[in-house]
Amino acid sequence: MYPDTENHIGEAVAFDNRFVRDLPGDPDTTNERRQVLHACWSSVSPTPVKAPRTIAVADDVASMVGFTRADIDAPEFARVFGGNAQLPGMQTYAACYGGHQFGNWAGQLGDGRAITLGETVNAGGERWELQLKGAGPTPYSRTADGRAVLRSSIREFLCSEAMFHLGVPTTRALSLVATGNLVIRDMFYDGNARLEPGAIVCRVAPSFIRFGNFEIFTVRDDLTVLERLVDFTIARDFPHITGTVPEQRAAWFREVCERTAVMIVHWMRTGFVHGVMNTDNMSILGLTIDYGPYGWLDDYDPDWTPNTTDAGGRRYRYGQQPAVAQWNLVQLANAIAPLFESTAPLQAGLDHYVAEYQQRFAQMTSAKFGFLENTADAQSIMGEAYALLQECELDYTRFFRALGDLPETLAARDDVVGLLGDISYDVARLDVHRASLDDWTRRWHASLQSPRDTHAGRRSRMHAVNPRFVLRNYIAQQAIDQAEAGDEAMIHTLLEVLRRPYDEQPGHDALMQRRPEWARNKAGSSMLSCSS
Repeated sequence: MYPDTENHIGEAVAFDNRFVRDLPGDPDTTNERRQVLHACWSSVSPTPVKAPRTIAVADDVASMVGFTRADIDAPEFARVFGGNAQLPGMQTYAACYGGHQFGNWAGQLGDGRAITLGETVNAGGERWELQLKGAGPTPYSRTADGRAVLRSSIREFLCSEAMFHLGVPTTRALSLVATGNLVIRDMFYDGNARLEPGAIVCRVAPSFIRFGNFEIFTVRDDLTVLERLVDFTIARDFPHITGTVPEQRAAWFREVCERTAVMIVHWMRTGFVHGVMNTDNMSILGLTIDYGPYGWLDDYDPDWTPNTTDAGGRRYRYGQQPAVAQWNLVQLANAIAPLFESTAPLQAGLDHYVAEYQQRFAQMTSAKFGFLENTADAQSIMGEAYALLQECELDYTRFFRALGDLPETLAARDDVVGLLGDISYDVARLDVHRASLDDWTRRWHASLQSPRDTHAGRRSRMHAVNPRFVLRNYIAQQAIDQAEAGDEAMIHTLLEVLRRPYDEQPGHDALMQRRPEWARNKAGSSMLSCSS
């Protein structure tokens, strides 16, 4: 254990560590790699780093947890969130879980480089778990070092906040701390490892329990701990669910399915691709967790994945995400099935996922195109649009934003495709389909004319669901390159810009552009590996 901070920063932060208090822990307190049995967690402390330094803090997250500006500015803040000190009340641990990775059972995984500092309860009664990613080895680290590099930490810190402000269910990020240590990584898995600067992100969520937390105990036939974990999760994280125990469990699974559907619909709305939808990366709260090789669509391509490891099978491609989420929910259902007398409630939950996703997806798509109703004509027009998006290699984000900005009337002489602006990645392909795109746009525009609607109202509705800014990989990579060269200003600029992704934000036009051609195949600017 490491000493408490001398000045006691975060005096308003109260810890109530129910996970370690109410669930069985690992009796072995040594920090040695091993199979952990009959336990939900292992006690472990962060490994101190050479020179912790705060790079960035999400101020609203800090305030939400209970930290003041004076806390953030104090040297002790970097020590705590760099892993060199602990606040009174913290009980640090790594969680035990397993998971299906790329469709195959991978056995015990666990928090191999994530260490939870504790659960806080703020003045409003909200529970927030604070977790350091990259804080050193744990019993679940296997052959890894438990650290994280600066490039992946910048991406996770910024993406967590970008997703939140886009309105996507997600974990949050409190802080980004440089460690002063170097970490060796083989970025492309090609035998050319190099030393990179290390960093630690403090992730924040009401809970980091994953589908894999339940799977591991079922696979091991440890139904006693499985039952305790299920009932604990319902009591702590779903306190609104009441009734008999069987009723609670059925209602809980149904709600997990619904929350997952909501999350996936938001991914599809914004063009987000997670890249590693393993069951150990699926939150029981329906939050987006574990930001690794993620990306947002540049040109619309349902088969695109940002993960180089997934480039062959493309299991986690954009268009496959709803089906993968359903498959993962089936694995969760299989894991908790021993606690149910009948599989009927589980099947009902899975059916609810499908119905909920389909309904919400239809509503979302209609909203993106500005339709008030999801009529058959609207569906036909929208289907044609997605085909044109792919055929013309159009930018997903800029296309929808441009639609909302078209004028109230379109004259016969107007260059409609020109009005849409710089949205194509292949001018030659666009020219081939220019007449079709012009015709589609005019038909779409005419179909929206209604005495029940106004141009201003439609534009406002469309802009509320179609962002102006998403954290494209090439933009994040520019921030990484500059930070590794010693200039961290772009991190702070992006942190401010991503707080208002639906606003025009004059002065930041360069951050709103489609991916430049130089970034198409540049490392980190389109696809990424899992190396971090």
